[in-house]
Amino acid sequence: MTMDGPLSGAAADILEGLTPSQRDAVTHETGPLLVLAGPGSGKTRVITSRIAHLILNAGAPPWSVLALTFTNKAAREMRERVAGVLGEGRFARGLTVTTFHALCARLLRRHAEEAEIPGLKADYTIYDSSDQSALIKRVISDLDMSTSNWPPRSVLGAISNAKNELHDADGYTASSDDYYTRQIGAIFKGYERGLRQANAVDFDDLLVLTAKMLRDRPDIREQLQTRWRHLMIDEYQDTNHAQFVIASLLAGDGAPVPTSDLPPIDDDGGVGDGDGHVDGPTGPNICVVGDPDQSIYAWRGADLSNILDFEQQYPGARVITLAENFRSTEPVLAVADQLISHNRSRKPKTLVPTRGPGEPVEIVLVQGEHQEAELVADWFRGLHDDHDPALAWKDMAVFYRTNALSRVIEAALREAHIPHVIARGTAFFDREEVKSALAYLRVVANPADEVSLARVLNKPARGIGATTVAKVRTWAGDAGIGLFAALQRIQEVPGLTARAQNSIARFVEMIEGWTGGGTFMGAEVSSTLAELAELVVRESGLEAHYRKQADVSGAEADEERTDNLAELVSSAADFETTFDPTSDPASAEIAKLEAAATAQAEPAIEAPPLLAMLRAYLESVALVADADAVDPEQGAVTLMTLHAAKGLEFPAAAMIGLEEGLLPHSRAHESESAMEEERRLCFVGVTRSMRHLKLTSARYRTVRGQTDRTIPSRFLEELGREHVVVSDRTDVYAAIDNDAPIESDPVDIERGETTTAQYKRQFPAGTPVKHPQFGLGTIVTVIGGRQPRAKVSFQAAGEKTLVLEYARLTRVLN
Repeated sequence: MTMDGPLSGAAADILEGLTPSQRDAVTHETGPLLVLAGPGSGKTRVITSRIAHLILNAGAPPWSVLALTFTNKAAREMRERVAGVLGEGRFARGLTVTTFHALCARLLRRHAEEAEIPGLKADYTIYDSSDQSALIKRVISDLDMSTSNWPPRSVLGAISNAKNELHDADGYTASSDDYYTRQIGAIFKGYERGLRQANAVDFDDLLVLTAKMLRDRPDIREQLQTRWRHLMIDEYQDTNHAQFVIASLLAGDGAPVPTSDLPPIDDDGGVGDGDGHVDGPTGPNICVVGDPDQSIYAWRGADLSNILDFEQQYPGARVITLAENFRSTEPVLAVADQLISHNRSRKPKTLVPTRGPGEPVEIVLVQGEHQEAELVADWFRGLHDDHDPALAWKDMAVFYRTNALSRVIEAALREAHIPHVIARGTAFFDREEVKSALAYLRVVANPADEVSLARVLNKPARGIGATTVAKVRTWAGDAGIGLFAALQRIQEVPGLTARAQNSIARFVEMIEGWTGGGTFMGAEVSSTLAELAELVVRESGLEAHYRKQADVSGAEADEERTDNLAELVSSAADFETTFDPTSDPASAEIAKLEAAATAQAEPAIEAPPLLAMLRAYLESVALVADADAVDPEQGAVTLMTLHAAKGLEFPAAAMIGLEEGLLPHSRAHESESAMEEERRLCFVGVTRSMRHLKLTSARYRTVRGQTDRTIPSRFLEELGREHVVVSDRTDVYAAIDNDAPIESDPVDIERGETTTAQYKRQFPAGTPVKHPQFGLGTIVTVIGGRQPRAKVSFQAAGEKTLVLEYARLTRVLN
């Protein structure tokens, strides 16, 4: 084949700088190849260098190479790297580097009508998530079913799981053996019918229909096998069943295939060589790259056996391990190796550091989540301000198992004026389920808040549709009253069905039950803010709604929604322990003082204490919504789940919440395979760190406003002790023993054990003190309660109220 244009200068240097194992992987030209790429081992360079080698050194036409990955970002990076070596001209000659979904979309457009896929034409539409949701809601309604009983998101999750196993609606229904799955099957049929009537597909269809087309049409399969003679797949451990089938059918068995004239290359990467033929290979030229130890997506269909059984599927396959790690220091890799060695379902390998020695990994045992968050914030501040070399904020990250853990760390970073962002997620108080619960609380605090009222009136669905609401609004406008007042008089509103009237009456009864009819003195109204939040989360139906979604879809994101609602209750409990009515600008006491100062005859009416606290809490949440500006030079600390962290790296990383039930997650106790996936998730987190790694485990953690004793994660012990330093902050006077097992004190130490009197003796009014963040200050007073607090006037930061258990105050000697 003739190559036009001069060779790029980089082309001659394809192999330069590669390790022996990388060089072996790059120069392997024919036959199946499994590249086991450990974290930080340079796998992207290997894949791009291998593509360049096949084209420039092995004579493979560019159009004969197909490389598949999972994200557009990864595909774009590969294309750019290969183009840098080959030059844009050669790259444009049919080389295909793309995602699974993009490839399938192209193939279906070219072959859908030829393959006679029922109801699908070349000009089909791809439905996004909002389109899917609209269609599934219509189908559920047409079947006279309720979206409250069959939440669209959860039903779509169940349908997606079925499709990824290559089941269509008929096959799914035929295998249904209970009422629940039969109903899902009925919705599945209607959904599938609706897609075909609209000449549309969803993202799962792209994979499923392509897999079935390749399976059922040998002529199309042979045509594609003839075109793509070199198949490479990145992140192979993340492939699901449908992707596995597609890869297997494209690779074939490697037997020679008849050559024939192929149509010219299209801009969309269609079949064709344009200028010649290729002899059939003697073995399948499939190269898969991945790491079983980083397989963390079983919950969305990834099948670990795809990579573990590669050698059984392709006997004689060559296996090359990329063990050299270019990312992390020796202690980080040593503890990662020690941890993952406890898994059985893996291909053993030892990570070899190239960065040399470094500081040990630090495990810190803390008393609670607030101390944990403050410790991380202080650590980051030290790395940024006092470390040599100093780290930029963008060089630091916090990892956690579930999104619910982000709230307290967000607050600590905000308090410390450390810029931060939530990666691939949403700040805690901006999450959909949290915003819905807050909207209920806003209605409790202010029934005239019609924006919040409209948000929750039919969430979760309770039979109060848009038409009903419009009629009530019209009547309310005519009557000159607000929406909630109209709801209270719903029997007077004409044109409503009895069902709608009853649903609204129950809604009003629920709200008034929480408020005591507006007095906050009703029998059902608790005396604490946390208990009120608990009532709202539970009795509104939000908790049951999201739990049902999780049960149907099996998606971890849905399960986290209930965790976030529980964390909202904890946030209310936290606020309650630090709330000082005398510092609240909206409090009755301040209003009285202002009235006296301005000679007003009638000061503001005093609100019931619980209502005053609720209003103050909602105000504090609203103020949190304004994120700190990010310094473009310094960036921001990144907060993310461990799942989102995969593929990234940071000079400094903190992993929080290493406790049984969190990491490993409570679900992991259901099976050994689930526990091994949790261990892989921890492994992924550890190996994101380049130089500095801190792991924290709290002795107590607050869940639903209740403080519970925890058990340190088993993974902490599995890290070994040679490269680990353990620091016990649960008792500031505790000795540190790096050879002792990592476990909590066997004797319970109740929070609040130190009495208010002891704190008053330690910090009498007027005592000069120092705080690691706020600097020098003076004690104003000590406030009693379950968690004694100190009001401190700081020279630079002003007056702060701190929980003494976590305040880290030290007396300053005169």
